[in-house]
Amino acid sequence: MTYANPPAAGRRTGTPSRSGGRPAAGVPPRVPAPRGPGGRRLLVAVAVVGLFASVVPWWLDTPAGSLRDTTAMLTAAGRITGLVAGYLLLVQVLMMSRLPLLERLIGGENLARWHRDVGATLLVATLAHTALILVGYARLEGRSLLDEAGVMLRDYEDMVGAFSAAGLMVVVGFTSIRGVRAVLPYELWRALHLPAYAVLLLGFGHQFSNGAQLFRPGPVRTGWIAMYVLVVAALLWGRVLGPLVFNLRHRLRVADVVAENPDTISIYLTGERLDRLELLGGQFFRWRFLTRGCWWQSHPFSVSAAANGRWLRLTVKVVGSYTHGLRDLDQGTRVWAQGPSGTFTAAHRTRERALLIAGGSGITPIRAMLEELPPGAALIYRARTSADVLLAHELDWLAEARDVSVWYVVGSRSDPGPRQVMSPEGIIRLVPDVARRDVYLCGPAGLVEESVRVLRQAGVPSRQIHLATFEL
Repeated sequence: MTYANPPAAGRRTGTPSRSGGRPAAGVPPRVPAPRGPGGRRLLVAVAVVGLFASVVPWWLDTPAGSLRDTTAMLTAAGRITGLVAGYLLLVQVLMMSRLPLLERLIGGENLARWHRDVGATLLVATLAHTALILVGYARLEGRSLLDEAGVMLRDYEDMVGAFSAAGLMVVVGFTSIRGVRAVLPYELWRALHLPAYAVLLLGFGHQFSNGAQLFRPGPVRTGWIAMYVLVVAALLWGRVLGPLVFNLRHRLRVADVVAENPDTISIYLTGERLDRLELLGGQFFRWRFLTRGCWWQSHPFSVSAAANGRWLRLTVKVVGSYTHGLRDLDQGTRVWAQGPSGTFTAAHRTRERALLIAGGSGITPIRAMLEELPPGAALIYRARTSADVLLAHELDWLAEARDVSVWYVVGSRSDPGPRQVMSPEGIIRLVPDVARRDVYLCGPAGLVEESVRVLRQAGVPSRQIHLATFEL
């Protein structure tokens, strides 16, 4: 079966399932006002200006004509890359801080992508700084590289910490390679990344005791120390104090666990002051269920229903031992949550109409978004079998209530029906004005990558394509 309904009409019948629920009677569906990219662009501009400013002290301290030989150029390049690496490290930790302001303006998805890209640049800058300084100083003092490294570790203050920081960054960078990460359990990958915070502390000392531009008292040294203080404060608020305030205010707990199908469950949560929760459909939390076997793990799951002031719901596909254990959560189990996060929302649209493409359990954030998008959206739901289609009754109800055209594209990727539908011509046939819509994508990596390629061929600008990304 390719799609279970006529392309022009979509499915518009049915009632909510047991696990669903309509908004309260008399409450009109809310459509959040679009949030422009102005705040994000401003933060990018500030970050770029900061990068150039980090190198200005070297420029001001370097007399014209002093770079006349190879040794001088090597040490100068080493100092420049050291300043760049120090600044990028602060930016990297700031992006890891989960500061609510950054999450709101940039979004968890963009922060994840930026964190990955900046991390690669930071690793290159750090290794270049280490190599250039070693080679430059070895040439200057007539030593071998190993001898020079030994002298630095023995005679230079805080250099043991600096070399340790570089080693930790190599480990973190290696485990961030997509192929390596794919074979690591999620919690092991997170544990290997915890030392990334130690890099900030280990690298701090040698910058201010050996850095040519930072060891002398003055405005440059004071400015860098102030940046460190601000980043650490953001980290403490975003990771510790902010979540503590959130969880003391809302006191979330499990109300019910409902089986959607043999390998998917919905977890309903209740709490206090949920009517004051600033949550948009499509956003996610990092959830920690405070029960035996689960309390030590935190996993990101999106909400699968828009905020209603009464309960929250997350719908989870059971794929491993952790999610299997969520089936047996007891009513009243306390829940520790961090969020909400993400720009995969109706508020971040750039057009009035939208096309949503979901695969498998990727329907969960999209189902919540459908309550908040302007009427006239279109949904293509891709599933391998009809048993893999989740929340179908709720989608049918939303099709009727929100004037949404819904197509269920069922079958393997090699079947001719799905291949025809998920092609540029097929997409345009279903949604002729697709190039003038925002497109939201959530699902398996293969489906997302192929859909992006197809959408670009169908004429959709990249700025109108929104992807759901929970972590790096």
